[in-house]
Amino acid sequence: MTGAVHSTPHAAGPEGERAAAHPGAHPHLTIHQVNDAAGSVLVLGPRRTPAAQAGLVARATADLLRVRSRRADEVRDAEQRLHSAVLRLLLHGHHHLAADVLGGGAATHATVHRLPGRAAHTAYQALWRAAQPGVSLGGTRVLLCLDGAELVVVALHGAHDDQHSVLSLVARVADRHQLAGGAADPAPLDMFATAWAEAGTARNGAAVGCLTSATGLGAHGLPRVVPADRLAAWAAAVLQPLDREQRRTLEAWLRSGSALAAAHALDVAEGTVRTRLRAIRTLLDADLDDPTAQAQLLLALRAPAAAVTTGPPPSAARPARVSPHQPLPTALLTPEQAHRWASALLGPLDTRLRITLRCWLAHRGRTAPAAAALGLHRTTLTTWLAECGRLLALDLSSATTRTELRLAVETVATPDDVPTALPRRGGRTYRGPRP
Repeated sequence: MTGAVHSTPHAAGPEGERAAAHPGAHPHLTIHQVNDAAGSVLVLGPRRTPAAQAGLVARATADLLRVRSRRADEVRDAEQRLHSAVLRLLLHGHHHLAADVLGGGAATHATVHRLPGRAAHTAYQALWRAAQPGVSLGGTRVLLCLDGAELVVVALHGAHDDQHSVLSLVARVADRHQLAGGAADPAPLDMFATAWAEAGTARNGAAVGCLTSATGLGAHGLPRVVPADRLAAWAAAVLQPLDREQRRTLEAWLRSGSALAAAHALDVAEGTVRTRLRAIRTLLDADLDDPTAQAQLLLALRAPAAAVTTGPPPSAARPARVSPHQPLPTALLTPEQAHRWASALLGPLDTRLRITLRCWLAHRGRTAPAAAALGLHRTTLTTWLAECGRLLALDLSSATTRTELRLAVETVATPDDVPTALPRRGGRTYRGPRP
């Protein structure tokens, strides 16, 4: 029998090279080498194999390899187009259709990474080879797309799946190819558009060669400060009365800031969202209009176990309530621990900026009503908020960032941290609040 060995580039591997260099040492083999643009084919056969037969095997093998290479390119191009189509489906809210296109699976959440840069195409090819997106990476399905000059990496996974392998891979690519990337927090598939926007916001504030989280709080983030089991237990107790649909509705409303935007994200009518919110208000016995209660609920929804545990609570568990009078419940941190965390987070801000930030967060990040309450021009308020973001090194447009900042400012707030105590300098810009 005659066999063939293929190697790319023009070398047939160490064994073949030694055989070709010393044919006398291999009297039982016939060596015939054919080189072309695709690589090198080395034919090994018995000594009695005719040269014509060896040449025929070599040429046939080279032709087959070229065909296989073309088919591999076609399959890769088709799968890349498939990934782009699935991304568009997710962006337009068709997550069920996207799951069907991908063949189903247990994916319920998505983690979005967006990395723009001149080397995005090169990074795309390198990441495609490394991640092998056609298969799972550590139990996670990976979507890779090029959106103009931006590399998009979407990890589709379950609520509890570990994303460290994907995150490490994307971070290495960002560093190697000098891309400034942003990563959103894991979000349910029906909240994909929100996660996409958060990743874009994080991307805008990222340094070259770095991957920045949308939350941006780093070591000061509550999920890193509060023990995971304690946070999960508290979140499960708070969200016990809600089913999966109600949790999705609540999270969409809290992240987007309005019933209309939540309706678009969930692909339902605005009236449906408002009806669900009224039911949620009753079930939780909470004031959903209070900013502190909203911050606590979004923190609970972001906890690892919050998206999975549904249905009636175990008999041993006690339901918990959110309370605007206690920004950080003692079930999470002691008062001393909470004060240390908030003080460390807000340390760079002086009294003026702390009062400004607190008032703005109390108005759910709306500039006009906050400026009226503070007695400031909207331009002045915008400038001061930009200063807050710069000093804290945080992106204030992120809903998750505002959530933890709200809990922090309320934790360290004093009776003097009110708009009337804002230092005044006189003049039109610093006019007093309207009567």
